[in-house]
Amino acid sequence: MNIYSKKKRWKWILFGTAVVIITGSLWYTNILVREIAQDERRNIRIWADAIHHKADLVNYTDSFFVRLENEERKRMELLAEAYKSIALETTSDALNFYLKMIRSNTNIPVILTDGSGNITNAVNVDFDKDTMRVLRGKLLEEFTTYPPIQVKYLMNRSIFLYYKDSRLFTELRNVLDDLIDSFFQEVVLNSASVPVIITDSTRRRVLEHGMIDPRKAGDSTYMMHILSRMESQNEPIEIELAGQGKRFIFYKDSDMLTRMIYFPYFQLAVIGIFLLISYILFSSARKSEQNQVWVGLAKETAHQLGTPLSSILAWIELLGSEHAGNEAFQELAKDVERLQKITDRFSKIGSEPKLKPENIVRVVYDGVAYIRTRSSERVEYHINVPPDARIMVPLNLHLFEWVIENLCKNAIDAMGNYGLIDIHLIEESGQVIIDFSDTGKGIPKSLFKTIFNPGYTSKKRGWGLGLSLADRIIRNYHNGRIFVKSSVLGKGTTFRIILRK
Repeated sequence: MNIYSKKKRWKWILFGTAVVIITGSLWYTNILVREIAQDERRNIRIWADAIHHKADLVNYTDSFFVRLENEERKRMELLAEAYKSIALETTSDALNFYLKMIRSNTNIPVILTDGSGNITNAVNVDFDKDTMRVLRGKLLEEFTTYPPIQVKYLMNRSIFLYYKDSRLFTELRNVLDDLIDSFFQEVVLNSASVPVIITDSTRRRVLEHGMIDPRKAGDSTYMMHILSRMESQNEPIEIELAGQGKRFIFYKDSDMLTRMIYFPYFQLAVIGIFLLISYILFSSARKSEQNQVWVGLAKETAHQLGTPLSSILAWIELLGSEHAGNEAFQELAKDVERLQKITDRFSKIGSEPKLKPENIVRVVYDGVAYIRTRSSERVEYHINVPPDARIMVPLNLHLFEWVIENLCKNAIDAMGNYGLIDIHLIEESGQVIIDFSDTGKGIPKSLFKTIFNPGYTSKKRGWGLGLSLADRIIRNYHNGRIFVKSSVLGKGTTFRIILRK
């Protein structure tokens, strides 16, 4: 009794220890994950602020270029006025001033043509003046970005002043375009290493993405799902770049952080599976070892009983001629025959049982008849089917009789040699149910399974093998089931056996 009570207590202690370890592991891992998440959020905030600052820088640079463009336009207008004034002025001082203004233009490309498009002069333009005499083709396309300035002079004649952005301005404009392109690239390839999606003002059309599986990026449904998840985690960053309109930058926690969050659960699952497999293997090994011990013990018992039993049988046969009619001699002969059956039972343990169709009603009646003559007269027996009923079940007769004996003896002990043993046989399609009920002291529900363990007993004297043997005989040799159907403390217990027909 102490073994099993301590075993149960140790199971609860081990279970509690496992819960503490698991809880502690999850708690500590969550602390680490939370700290990593806080660091990542801090990096993301720094990254988001950097995006805003760089967007402001790009917008400021663009506004600077707009002002620079306006200044160049004004200079061209002044230059056009200078060309116009040259034709109208007559004083040398004024002419020298306007010519100085024209010569000071060393940056803005300018081409002068007459009304027919013939090139009359060119400044800061790199082309072959000998072969290119008319403004046309690609050169005309380059110089019509802005409308030409018409300069009228004497007799309503006109010259046309074509110009384009200065080389410096063009180079700076290219730098600005590269800056805008690199801005999006840096957002996508961000140092925070978080998945990023850049959309247009509708928040649906994806323009750029980073840290997204390229195999899934082409799936619009998947991208919409990711956008929804990103929006639920973080408010998207809204930026507006000159010439680009509104853009929204969506982002979420990094894949590393997500894996860190679920890692402890995965780790515990792997450990749990490992422990489960280990438990199954060790349990199987333990049961196999127990079975070997059982088989060895049973066969050794049969061997030890065999030698004296042979002598007793010889003496019974010798005395039979003189005392055959003696009642005591007949009972003695029955007990010797029973002892021979017991020896046969022990010898069969561990061997492949041979099952033969038997009338289980007759088997139950015979088993009860043997126990009845060897128990108190105050124990009553009741079987709910008549003795002439016939229910055929494949049985090993000697082993199954052992089960009946053990159940009846346990019931008698539980009742204190006084009470009723009620046996019900129920025939169903494909199976037979046998209920053994007694009016004994009952069994606590917590011990319903424990009582079938080898060594468990509630008696002061006993090995605790009866119910364990019954369980093995029913389960291992007859492919059936035996269990406690019900029990009420102080009122009695019902054991149920289920056998296949």
